[in-house]
Amino acid sequence: MAQLMKINQLLHLHVNTIDEEEAKQEYKARISDVLPDRIWIETPMNERTGRLKRLYTGDEVSAFFVTDGGVKNYFQTSVIGFKEDGIRLVALAMPDPASITKVQRRSFLRIPAELEISVQAGDTVPIVALTEDVGGGGVSFTCQGSEFQDHVTQVNCWLLVTYKNGTLEHLPFKAEVVRVKTLETGRKIVMLQFSEITDRDRQKLIQYCFEKQFDFRKK
Repeated sequence: MAQLMKINQLLHLHVNTIDEEEAKQEYKARISDVLPDRIWIETPMNERTGRLKRLYTGDEVSAFFVTDGGVKNYFQTSVIGFKEDGIRLVALAMPDPASITKVQRRSFLRIPAELEISVQAGDTVPIVALTEDVGGGGVSFTCQGSEFQDHVTQVNCWLLVTYKNGTLEHLPFKAEVVRVKTLETGRKIVMLQFSEITDRDRQKLIQYCFEKQFDFRKK
């Protein structure tokens, strides 16, 4: 792990909170030092506003760093301390290497899955459907032919994800309609590509995909 994460590398962060607006905010921080039990980072900065983010001991954080080839390395951690070293530094707990999810930027895993999805085009009434497959780059779902118009290009959605431990997550996102295919039954399969999703929520979906893939391999 220490070999993957390097001093002066950027770490991208989301604070895990019930405040939906805050949970969407992405921060970045430069790594100051990497030790066996902790990662020292500078005070995180909001990527959009440029403001510094004050963290507190016990704050839970979703993070990722990028290695060669654009591979994103996702992990969960928490704030475990602070120190002054010319500037204020924040200590994050070093994650278990086995818990780090590596994702190639252009090769998001897609797996078959039936998850509940709500899809809204513009000001229309949202439809609730089931996905055909899901992945870190997008999802596909099926619906009645009359429920989705072929000319729609952008949609607002949320996805209900159920993990093996029983945890439920509502993941909101915006997506582009890549393709609409009418099946022989008259139903439609709609293929979506994410256009706006937080890295935190993408990470949660990727973790679900890895769980499902592991289940498939055991069968």
